[in-house]
Amino acid sequence: MMAESARRGVPEATVGRLPGYLRVLTEVDECGRTLISSDELAQLAGVRSAQVRKDLSALGSYGVRGVGYDITRLSDQIAAELGLSNDHPLVIVGMGNLGRALASYSGLATRGFRVVALVDNDPAVVGTDVHGLTVRSFDTFDPQRTPVAVGVIATPLAAAQSVADKLVELGVHSILNFAPAVLRVPAGVHVRAVDLATELAILAFHAHQQRLAQVREDVG
Repeated sequence: MMAESARRGVPEATVGRLPGYLRVLTEVDECGRTLISSDELAQLAGVRSAQVRKDLSALGSYGVRGVGYDITRLSDQIAAELGLSNDHPLVIVGMGNLGRALASYSGLATRGFRVVALVDNDPAVVGTDVHGLTVRSFDTFDPQRTPVAVGVIATPLAAAQSVADKLVELGVHSILNFAPAVLRVPAGVHVRAVDLATELAILAFHAHQQRLAQVREDVG
């Protein structure tokens, strides 16, 4: 059975497309637009227009025939459904190149994610300043003084599970994992994995298939 959001019963697949819709709406809004049709939103988001209308109807949002959707209102609806209207304090674990890049990413703040802590276990890194925050170790991390809602794992593979265990121990129930590891977490803890190597392998597959198709076409 397809998972659904607890608040409105929105299918998980729809939830996965909502950030893309919000990105398009934000870009169009910055151009001074006030309305957008489902066809244009679909084209810019890379999905079918019928899918857009179905997804947005799950939020209780219906465009006006011949007019479209009010961009500001629809953006607010999607942001509210995703919980982006709330404040999400975030900790990044692992201050390598990826962790530092994530710490400097201004796009987090525009979506309600506030980096409140940076963690590393390297004594040479602990105590240093990274984009205005002092890197600390888990041993000095106090969840009562620094509440955290989301944990980001940007460590090597070998450390990922122990970091996940520590985040769960600190009361974190949402984890974004960049390490190429399948994490074991208790029920109720949500993990999203970002495996760059896997994504690149998929792109390589499609590129290979295109080359094979071109070879067959040239031979034929």
